Amino acid sequence: MPINKYILRSTFVGALGGLLFGFDTAVISGTTSGLTHAYGLSANQLGITVSIALVGTVIGAASAGALGQKYGSREMLRLTAILYVLSSIGCALAPDWQLLLIARFIGGLGIGGSSVLGPVYIAELAPANIRGRLVGTFQINIVIGILLAYLSNYLISLLNLGANEWRLQLGIAAVPASIFFGLLFGIPRSARWLTTQSRFTEAREVLELMGSPNSEAELADIRESLHMERDQKAASLFENMNGRLRYGKPIFLAIAIGAFNQLSGINAILYYLNDIFAAAGFSRVSGNVQAVAIGAMNLVATLLGMALIDRVGRKMLLLIGAVGTAVCLAVVAAIFSLHRRQELLVWALVAYIAFFAISQGAVVWVYISEIFPTRVRGKGQSLGSGTHWIMNAALSWIFPVIAVKSGAYPFMFFAAMMALQFVVVLIFFPETKQVSLEELQRKLKIV
Repeated sequence: MPINKYILRSTFVGALGGLLFGFDTAVISGTTSGLTHAYGLSANQLGITVSIALVGTVIGAASAGALGQKYGSREMLRLTAILYVLSSIGCALAPDWQLLLIARFIGGLGIGGSSVLGPVYIAELAPANIRGRLVGTFQINIVIGILLAYLSNYLISLLNLGANEWRLQLGIAAVPASIFFGLLFGIPRSARWLTTQSRFTEAREVLELMGSPNSEAELADIRESLHMERDQKAASLFENMNGRLRYGKPIFLAIAIGAFNQLSGINAILYYLNDIFAAAGFSRVSGNVQAVAIGAMNLVATLLGMALIDRVGRKMLLLIGAVGTAVCLAVVAAIFSLHRRQELLVWALVAYIAFFAISQGAVVWVYISEIFPTRVRGKGQSLGSGTHWIMNAALSWIFPVIAVKSGAYPFMFFAAMMALQFVVVLIFFPETKQVSLEELQRKLKIV
């Protein structure tokens, strides 16, 4: 089925949730120093300030699926846009630390919600032959959002606003969030959701709008798939069979890859990037410039990783990434431990981001979606995603507490975890490249 303007418009708007996701996630990096001075935060309080949004993210991601099924992904995306706007304005105007935390938490709800609803909305509208590429635009928009956050922080730092700089850096997100909210009124509900509500005429009209060559046949396929999903809802992820977990190996793999994704230190580093540069002796403006360079590398390497994933293979990329990130993190730890060669810090972090983006960044969500059988795939995806977000929140909280004792300690820990990941992936992870899902279930001994 050819791509028409309605598919492109709907994909573009749905993927904007990813851009806001990335922007709101990374923009905090440029404000940590200002927040610390404005509210007199301790290292522990700074960790709470950063991680409270991730608590909201976990809750938002956990609840968004059910709300999207009940009210529709498009309607719930409008709610996430409102949450983004409220959070941005709330952070910018917060008179005290407690209200800042509430605003950050609300933003986290929006991030978690859009991380689920955006890809679902795009997947439900996209033609099957290009679904992967269209859904992939959400991930690309996340990375673009991270880059824009670093660029925004840098440009605002040039305005010399002094003590109020962090307020504009956090508040500026209200502008793209408001645009996102408005654009959501120009795209249709998904035919799949309309079918769940027995609104078959409207569903058929949407399919025709998307350019379906046979809307009646496609509607029948959707109705059949919904019947199959209802049968699968009763399936338990932790089903016991002959004294062992039936899906024990996929559960282990999902938890492992979700945990190692964060034990690489990626989000802790992205959140505290400016503090890392400041601790190494870089000026505030210089640190913002380095952050933009790292954000740009993140985008380029993510695109490269997506191009390599079906050629090189998931396992090989994870192994290459584990070695590369471990070496780069060890170099960063040495710089902080020896207090020498600080000029190498930016290069070490740029290389680290490149190795992460072409491995973990490109592989994690694809791998989790492949290792579970259809009847429990959604629940398995939630398990891996939940592990990722919980580890993200925990590490983001404790990073400044440990770093205040020694800037080298966190990077030593992350480097050790990447060395451990190499061993675990080498021994336990099967390659899923060009392996049918049915053959993969046999390799994982799921019967």
